[in-house]
Amino acid sequence: MQNSKETSKNTDKSKPKVTLKQAFKTIIWPRRKLVFIGLLLIVIRSLSGLILPWQSKVLLDDVVPNKDYTQLYTLIAIVMGAITVQAITSFLLTRILSVQAQYLISELRAQVQKKVLSLPISFFDDSKSGALVSRIMRDVEGVRNLIGTGLVQLVGGSFTAVVSLIILIKLNAWMTLFVFVPLSIFGYIALRAFKYIRPIFRTRGKISAAVTGRLTETLSGVRVIKAFNAEEQEHIVFEKGADKLYQNVKKSLTATALMTSSSTFLIGVATTGIMGMGGYYMMIGEMTTGDFLFFTLVLGFMISPIVQMSNIGSQLTEALAGLDRTEELMNMTAEDDNQDRTIQLDNLKGDIDFNDVSFSYEEGKEVLHHINFKAPAGSVTALVGSSGSGKSTIAGLSASFLTPTSGNISIDNQDLSKVKLSSYRQYLGVVLQDEFLFEGSIRENIMFPRPNATEAELQNAVNAAYVNEFTDRFDEGLETLIGERGVKLSGGQQQRLAIARAILANPKIIILDEATSSLDTESEALIQKSLNELIKDRTTIVIAHRLSTIRKADQILVIEAGHIVERGTHEDLIAKEGRYYELYTYQAKI
Repeated sequence: MQNSKETSKNTDKSKPKVTLKQAFKTIIWPRRKLVFIGLLLIVIRSLSGLILPWQSKVLLDDVVPNKDYTQLYTLIAIVMGAITVQAITSFLLTRILSVQAQYLISELRAQVQKKVLSLPISFFDDSKSGALVSRIMRDVEGVRNLIGTGLVQLVGGSFTAVVSLIILIKLNAWMTLFVFVPLSIFGYIALRAFKYIRPIFRTRGKISAAVTGRLTETLSGVRVIKAFNAEEQEHIVFEKGADKLYQNVKKSLTATALMTSSSTFLIGVATTGIMGMGGYYMMIGEMTTGDFLFFTLVLGFMISPIVQMSNIGSQLTEALAGLDRTEELMNMTAEDDNQDRTIQLDNLKGDIDFNDVSFSYEEGKEVLHHINFKAPAGSVTALVGSSGSGKSTIAGLSASFLTPTSGNISIDNQDLSKVKLSSYRQYLGVVLQDEFLFEGSIRENIMFPRPNATEAELQNAVNAAYVNEFTDRFDEGLETLIGERGVKLSGGQQQRLAIARAILANPKIIILDEATSSLDTESEALIQKSLNELIKDRTTIVIAHRLSTIRKADQILVIEAGHIVERGTHEDLIAKEGRYYELYTYQAKI
């Protein structure tokens, strides 16, 4: 157990991390023109900000002692002009960079979502949908601090600090040196804190995704929760997750508080020293009142960006931590990225051949053993057997959702493992046991596989699946909204809608996984007619517990413990009086 923990830690440490250099190359450099404009604007804003302290010195040392009203008016005009420039540049900075940052976030979300959808089914089997939502929506948000005002303020702040430092040295080198020492100590503390905070931000993303994932499951399964009176139980689970997130945030806040308090103390020390030294230099006549005010105000211009850098540094650290997690997803291999998948299916007949296929979800734990069968084009192959025998796994392999551990599956004599999946799945139709329906109207759900289908094609699918039998009773007809996952429809209505969707897709290969499991006797009779129409001239693999629905299948495979124990037509298997006979006669008694 200890070794596994150590391995996990080592693996985490060895994960590639996104550096500021990489972020600059991939995110900032392609948008260098906008960033340059932002830097130019912030330089103009910084320089215009120095006008006020400079004119304050002029006011105290020249204008007031000489009672020069003309110069006073000129001074006021210059200061007002500088303030106007500051306001305009601030607006342009937000308008140009912040808007571009939000566009980048939107663009990255779209890229990550596209990448996630391209990943194999096994990835989704091991991931919570809520956690993936969090990774797509939240992890990329930090980039606003790279392309937005964050990074530009960091660079602009550095420029302001350097210019201010030069002015301060010219005013009084010893006072400047005194200030520089505590600021250097603060800089060292900030750098150490950033190094400490980054792993915390990275872990926070994982915790947040896990908590979001659990919350999504809770809300989706609220009927089950209420049915079992488990509200308190779910509350405790969520509370633990929320507390874990709080503990993580507390760690980062501690580091941030250390930076804030150290900056307050060190800047306080510097300010106190400046008061003492400035007072001394004014008393001995080496500084005028205007010089001291100018020094103090310019000092503020130097210190303010440095303190601000600690906040911006935290933001950049959070951004890079989010990009770390985003990069993990983007570096994963998509289903169709497999270099072996080079065969493009342009015209499919539908011959399926399982040749010595074995499969395991976990290494060393096979669930299918040496499966061999052929499903000729246009034939119906039925899979029967007890629950957990491997029927759905065979269906998943046929749909290319899974890949054999050994052996191979061929489509029209082409090895499926070498076929481009998109070219195969365009000929595939699937009706699942727990069919997924999208929130929206009945029309939108049926037209999902072919959004551009004609009204005539839609109506044909509706009639063939007997969807009109219940939509005709709805005031809105096909425009009726069905709620999340079709919650406003009965099980039988959901199933008929799913079959209509498959009919509209007009596939060459149909996989029916317990397609009539949710139906009452009357609905089943209606659906059986539409299924007969659906499977005509199409290769069909059907899983059914109701054996009465597959009597006309071209071949029936009896699956037990991952093996094909019997095969043949309904009549052949009844005559053998084996496992199929037992299952059929048992159901007949029921």
